[in-house]
Amino acid sequence: MPPNRAKTDFCQIVIDFRPLLFVIGILLTTLAFVMCLPAIVDWSMDNPDWQVFTASALITLFLGICLMLGNRSDNFRFTIHQAFLLTTLSWLTIGMFGSLPFMFSNLDLSFTDAVFEAMSGITTTGSTVITGLDFAPPGILLWRALLQWLGGIGIVVMAIAVLPMLRVGGMQLFHMESSDTSEKVMPRTAQIASGIGLIYLFLTLLCAAALWLSGMSGFQAIAHAMTTIATGGFSTSDNSVGHFNSATIDIIITCFMILGSMPFVLYLQAVRSNVMLRSSWRLFFTDSQVRWFLSMIFLAVATLTCWQWLRDDVTFLEALRYASFNSVSLMTGTGYSTTDFGLWGGFAVLLLFFLMVVGGCAGSTTCGIKIFRFQIIYAIAKAQIGRLMQPHGVFTPYYNRKPIPPDVSESVMGFFFLFVLVFTVLALGLSFIGLDFLTSMSGAATAIANVGPGLGEIIGPARTFAPLPDSAKWLLSCGMLIGRLELFTVLILFVPSFWRG
Repeated sequence: MPPNRAKTDFCQIVIDFRPLLFVIGILLTTLAFVMCLPAIVDWSMDNPDWQVFTASALITLFLGICLMLGNRSDNFRFTIHQAFLLTTLSWLTIGMFGSLPFMFSNLDLSFTDAVFEAMSGITTTGSTVITGLDFAPPGILLWRALLQWLGGIGIVVMAIAVLPMLRVGGMQLFHMESSDTSEKVMPRTAQIASGIGLIYLFLTLLCAAALWLSGMSGFQAIAHAMTTIATGGFSTSDNSVGHFNSATIDIIITCFMILGSMPFVLYLQAVRSNVMLRSSWRLFFTDSQVRWFLSMIFLAVATLTCWQWLRDDVTFLEALRYASFNSVSLMTGTGYSTTDFGLWGGFAVLLLFFLMVVGGCAGSTTCGIKIFRFQIIYAIAKAQIGRLMQPHGVFTPYYNRKPIPPDVSESVMGFFFLFVLVFTVLALGLSFIGLDFLTSMSGAATAIANVGPGLGEIIGPARTFAPLPDSAKWLLSCGMLIGRLELFTVLILFVPSFWRG
């Protein structure tokens, strides 16, 4: 490339940052107003942390308004390069500014711990470094729940409106109509976000009402409802949901974790079609991804129930209760726990480790590999076996009764390779820092799959990530961000050709 051309491309990239900064300014302004909610809660309860949230909100609001005023324009048009940058920068910026209340509160968290907690919240991972949650200020507990709730709705909008356009990880399979041109991206995103927001809010309120009626206080019900629908897993107690020791609460949260793991686009289709209730349920069960998801949950629950019942000398109903809640929690990436499932034995731990990385449905609040990618790999493998048996036959892989485009197959295969590669690098990095084998492996898995609790004596379901060294926390924070944004979205920024246009 000639030097003048390279210089022109570089200048163009600098100019293109203006719309990114404008949108980030909007996000920071919104975040500042959200910070006012825990400030009001702390003020009403005479907790001095209301000053922390007020100061954090003012700092965030000031910078957000400055970015908006300094970069506004009437001719913004987003390109693919800008979409990649905006997606990563949005989550990174919200995570950094979301750490301010943790850093300045009476919890005495270091900068590393504050960023780790905020990144775990906004990516809906659920890993925590905070101990003594039962006695923590109400504003901090609410802020943790709000971060996960915002992260949950953000990832749904991104998965439906943005990632298909970026064609990463096979997400182009879920392209919606009229999403091919870049000038239509922002209006469609606003339209989709409004529809999803109403459904998301409705499910949250419904979950909160059910939890309140089942015995939780109003504050506990709202906090757990937000982190349940977001499949985040932050709780108001060190013992997570096990603190309540209620089978009714376990059943309610299990059901809403599954609802949060369903494709939200199906909720939108059901509402927009004005179909009857019976037809709405039929719409869900005709989707092959949903059928696979529910089938895997059923098999996992049945297997772990029988394992506990026969091995640990517990009643069948007790085994069913703990197996269903904790397996659904891990598979959906929520990360709640009602017992220390690390004590269930080697087979159960290995099965739960596998469920960690599976995830839920595409277009939901869950993370992990996602069910549809397993379906595509299965369809490709089935077609390949058919070609081996009948070399002159024609075998086409299908997904949801439609042929799988070649670019989707390649993207999914690339995602699997990158997932294994990033997982390996994270695990090796944690091991190099000095962590044991189980902690390194489960820590890497829980970070990249955004699950929350790990396995072992250090980061198990009954423990926190506080004992880890700072270097491990930064490495895990990077893993959370990469996993939440579907790997490609972040890793492509490190490719030199991306910056050469």
